[in-house]
Amino acid sequence: MNITLASLIPGARGARGTAVIIDVFRAFTTAAVAFSRGARQIVLVSKPSEALDLKARGVGDLCMGEMYGIAPDGFDFGNSPYELSQADVEGKTLVHSTMAGTVGVTAAEGADEIYLGSLVLAAPTAKRILARGAKEVSIVAMGGGGEFRTDEDEQCALYIRNLLQGRQPDPEAVRSLVLSGGESQKFGDPAQPHYHARDLEMALQIDSVDFAIRVHREDGLLIARPEPA
Repeated sequence: MNITLASLIPGARGARGTAVIIDVFRAFTTAAVAFSRGARQIVLVSKPSEALDLKARGVGDLCMGEMYGIAPDGFDFGNSPYELSQADVEGKTLVHSTMAGTVGVTAAEGADEIYLGSLVLAAPTAKRILARGAKEVSIVAMGGGGEFRTDEDEQCALYIRNLLQGRQPDPEAVRSLVLSGGESQKFGDPAQPHYHARDLEMALQIDSVDFAIRVHREDGLLIARPEPA
């Protein structure tokens, strides 16, 4: 297996083979929580206007996501795993738009298949990729707004790479490194109430779900669904 580590939007554009697009804070932690709550599927788009249009057309039931960390006008939910953990989304199709994760998925046009990546999804994602016999894997850490590298996404990329290469990385070491990073400090900050303290806690529940999330290209849409590990 040939594994390439890349970052940010250029990394997503250059992804080949099986791509893992990583957004730990918070997009693909939120997606994992939504599926744990019974969501049927998630349509991934790059812009809030696209999400609202798909909802208006009946393609999706609810919109979730963020622009500069805050839920855009007209959205049903923000990009908060804690918020989704309290939401009734069973059987629903969600439309998801964020500035990093979903933009990265839409940019990965050269990839043969795409998985969503976060720390809660790491081990199941590696297991699915190994089971499918992937020969080329591109692991892309999307970082802050797809514009600057962040500890949580870079550490997640290394963690998944080590799993794919047969090593057993230490989740507690990864958690400690992420907690010391700059992006972790905004959670629970009274000046930024949209970054709920529980979001950080939930994002660091490493390998806590029993499914991966694979993206399917269908009728011009990017549709994510869970796959058992």
